[in-house]
Amino acid sequence: MLDASRVILGTYGQAFIDGVWQTNINKLEASVELEKRELNLVGNDWKVHKTGIKKGTGTISGYKVTSDMIQRGFSKFDIISKLDDPESFGHERVLLMRCMPDKIQLANWTAGEEVQEETSFTFEGYQLLDPIVGD
Repeated sequence: MLDASRVILGTYGQAFIDGVWQTNINKLEASVELEKRELNLVGNDWKVHKTGIKKGTGTISGYKVTSDMIQRGFSKFDIISKLDDPESFGHERVLLMRCMPDKIQLANWTAGEEVQEETSFTFEGYQLLDPIVGD
């Protein structure tokens, strides 16, 4: 049976851009999509698949506290995602390599509200640095 205390909460997530902890970030999402080619082979009544190239995409968002993302422009950077819930079986760190913004948010504010900043990006590789392994 699942021990509910082992479920990881995003509250303990951290994002590091080029090694610098981004304390203003409250959401990070990244995924890899694999292109597959469908093949029809004689004597086979099943479609088979050949793997192709991969595409990494993600979004990082949080509160605006600096002009860092504007200053970076479209230069590439690395992101390390870290999940470290003290009740989990350990922590997980994933390196997203050669991230590049899709667009740069120059202004997005409303009087009386916190300014949120969201940057969608692509990346060109990943590495699982620290896996979480259950008991």
